Amino acid sequence: MGIVPEGLKLIYAAAAAAAAGGVICVWSRWAGIPILALGSLIALFTAYFFRDPERNRVFSPEEIACPADGTVLSVGSEGDPDVIVVRIFLSVFNVHLQRATIDGKIESVTYTRGKFEIAYKPEAVKNERNLIKINGANGRFAHVEQLTGSIARRIVAYVEAGDEVKAGERIGMIYFGSQVAVYLPKDASVLVKPGDKVYGAETVLGRWPR
Repeated sequence: MGIVPEGLKLIYAAAAAAAAGGVICVWSRWAGIPILALGSLIALFTAYFFRDPERNRVFSPEEIACPADGTVLSVGSEGDPDVIVVRIFLSVFNVHLQRATIDGKIESVTYTRGKFEIAYKPEAVKNERNLIKINGANGRFAHVEQLTGSIARRIVAYVEAGDEVKAGERIGMIYFGSQVAVYLPKDASVLVKPGDKVYGAETVLGRWPR
């Protein structure tokens, strides 16, 4: 299992702190132990949080891939009757990479400033976010929105307008507790419901009509 590049600096810094604590232990055990323990703990958790597991599932043209690990918060229309929105909450224990939902082309990546509400609350729809619009064949779309949470407040998109992507391909990351929303046309059949545990590039989120 790999580590997301964004996490390496944090891991190295925590490991350096742990090493410094180890050196201090040579001269003063009690002074060095807390630094050694805290640095080691932070390094281990950071490596766990920024893990990048391989996901090799191949999706058929009729399947819509889930873009994130987490728990489904809601499924339904949110003002536009022609669009279905699936919202997924990512806790700090979930993999925080986002994946492409379909084979297609990136139409745009739009960043919007916003609030930093707790990611599983309804108010989170107004949080800071990136909207990654992915358009597929035959007028289909399955857009992915990255929303920050209340802790680290950082989002990263790995793609830009014009890029071609495959379902399950890495397209971005959100740091430390967040939400991901998927926007689908109303004729798509959503296969998940609130409370379901889902996994990016593994769970089939929905299907296109035949």
